[in-house]
Amino acid sequence: MTLHEFDPALRFVAGTVGPAGQRAFYLQATDGSQLVTVGVEKQQVEILADRVNDVLDQLAPAEAAEPGQPGGAAEDSEPLITPFDEDWRVQTLALSWDDDRHLIVIECHDHDPDDFPDDDAGAATGLDRNTLRVTLAPPDARAFARRSTALVAAGRPPCPFCGGPLDAGGHICPRANGYKR
Repeated sequence: MTLHEFDPALRFVAGTVGPAGQRAFYLQATDGSQLVTVGVEKQQVEILADRVNDVLDQLAPAEAAEPGQPGGAAEDSEPLITPFDEDWRVQTLALSWDDDRHLIVIECHDHDPDDFPDDDAGAATGLDRNTLRVTLAPPDARAFARRSTALVAAGRPPCPFCGGPLDAGGHICPRANGYKR
């Protein structure tokens, strides 16, 4: 098993490559000396941002100031660090709160951790398993969630009838009996 740990991360962001409708989503972590970029689905970014906000609202509301506010992290609008190759695709995300240190811990796995209860199981199957573990202070976690939410919202607008993404030429809407709008 390969563990890439960023404790703490100098920068942890979600980003995309490509035009709306064809974007590839990534999470990228760096501590200045190493860089890890993992591929994710849009829904994973959206859910992770929502859950990070939920944890911060429940466990650290006073510590998790919005970016740009007093006590908040700086707004990060820079693109992903390039050039990069996708290190692996994320299959499973995990989110936890370190109560002793008051930090958010995010783990990205290219496998389901429940499939391999101990380290010997992966060696027996010949699979190389990868994990990215990032710890973030509450202001940095809030900045990550805010950027991620904006990134997801910047995609194609939703159809007012079915909620599916609208392309420039419209789409075949299932709620309109296939009528192309």
